[in-house]
Amino acid sequence: MPVEEFVAGWISGALGLVLGHPFDTVKLLGFFKGMSFPIASIALVNSVLFGVYSNSLLALTATAHRERRAQPPSYTHVFIAGCTGGFLQAYFLAPFDLIKVRLQNQTEPRAQLGGSSPQYRGPMHCAASIFQKEGPRGLFRGAWALTLRDTPTVGIYFVTYEVLCRQCTPERQNPSSATVLVAGGFAGITSWVAATPLDVIKSRMQMDGLKRRAYQGMLDCMVSSVQQEGLGVFFRGVTINSARAFPVNAVTFLSYEYLLRWWG
Repeated sequence: MPVEEFVAGWISGALGLVLGHPFDTVKLLGFFKGMSFPIASIALVNSVLFGVYSNSLLALTATAHRERRAQPPSYTHVFIAGCTGGFLQAYFLAPFDLIKVRLQNQTEPRAQLGGSSPQYRGPMHCAASIFQKEGPRGLFRGAWALTLRDTPTVGIYFVTYEVLCRQCTPERQNPSSATVLVAGGFAGITSWVAATPLDVIKSRMQMDGLKRRAYQGMLDCMVSSVQQEGLGVFFRGVTINSARAFPVNAVTFLSYEYLLRWWG
């Protein structure tokens, strides 16, 4: 099994995360709040995504990455490989994403003279607190919504990227840097527009249980959210997600492609 895709995915994920993290925390106190934890964890998850995707394509087509421009895989194979990567990514991502969301939404001020201490003192304390209060399953709160979000949308993500690259690149040639940037950016936007409804539900499920249990499950969360806020609730945050998606995924794909060509 080639490992270059995993390493390239880790590095490109880290670069994309550095660029996109301020968008994740734009409504909070600091642009880079809670960044040290995701820079290590989400980059690792990204390596799983790109590594599984590339190796799934290898299994489906028997064509290595450096040969795929001369022998491009079908879009069906790209979609299946993307869905496989998205499914496994969600499994690895669930606990990390939960801790990130809890830390980023922590509104208590840092300990000050006479002030109250924050509920979570860091990633490890957050994980231990969730485990103690909510049990092992608490670390996977929102995991089903995350899996349903990522499995099809990651397939859409890679198909969109491939379609745009092939449309803008002469046959049997590697896409230019500009093409990779544009294709990666629009792939990110397309997948996030599709993912936003379940991302809203995922985040609500992850925050549920901090004070009291508000939802009995994912379906109850969806029904309750619509009853209280209307269908528009499913597209809350789509603008900021799209604004974040373009530069993050443009840089992610550019660095991923160039790393693989360099190792080539």
